Amino acid sequence: MTARIFAKGHGTENDFVIIPDEHGEIDLSPDTVAFLCDRRAGIGGDGLLRVVRAKHVDAECDPELWFMDYRNADGSIAEMCGNGVRVFAHWLAVEEGLQGSFRIGTRAGEREVTVHSATESEASVTVGMGAAEVTGVSTALIGSHHFAGLGVDVGNPHLACVVPGMTASDLEALELVAPEFDPEFFPAGVNVEVLTPLEDGRVHMRVWERGVGETRSCGTGTVAAARAALADAGQATGSVTVVVPGGEVQVTIEDENCTLTGPSRIVARGHLVV
Repeated sequence: MTARIFAKGHGTENDFVIIPDEHGEIDLSPDTVAFLCDRRAGIGGDGLLRVVRAKHVDAECDPELWFMDYRNADGSIAEMCGNGVRVFAHWLAVEEGLQGSFRIGTRAGEREVTVHSATESEASVTVGMGAAEVTGVSTALIGSHHFAGLGVDVGNPHLACVVPGMTASDLEALELVAPEFDPEFFPAGVNVEVLTPLEDGRVHMRVWERGVGETRSCGTGTVAAARAALADAGQATGSVTVVVPGGEVQVTIEDENCTLTGPSRIVARGHLVV
């Protein structure tokens, strides 16, 4: 990879390396992705967004759509990333002139996005996340703490654990380490969210993402958290403000679709010389 354009962006401090590759010319091996996402040796990020046309990847969507080829920081491929979609849409609005509402391809299917406002550096974006499907209940062991949670599929697997009586301060003090979970329930691994109960339409959340570790935010995780928080409060649908270490987003849970609204920032552009 020589003299390729890149950018760096984040959605509520869930950060990404952005690699434009419209014609699918770049071979992104897991080692290359891990190097670029390394915070000491590379650019640094929780993941990588390759901006490519769908016809150049193995995707079940309109081949002319822009496709978010998302990779975790360890180089593994992920199905979906809610914060990443906002940054991806922001990039398309600024660099490709896409306005208003449009669709993009992901490994979890096509997603409709609405860019409410966008400058070169900042944007506000709503993403149609599809259904948040409850898959059952399970548990996770994090350090010495056992957590019970709701399995939620948002195009990728989550275990969202509402902890009775937990406050925002309790959550901040929690030592969040790699979770142990039921591999039969989550054969592809799992993202684990720990969150406070719903209060005045708000929850606080921390997340451990598979293939990454703890991140400052996780878009699909906030949707899973909202689904679990509403269920814990005896509600099937509703709107929830989810507060994460990197900021806050708004999630609306409906019967067949969920939306995620939040900020995007593009903070740097440059050229790869490796």
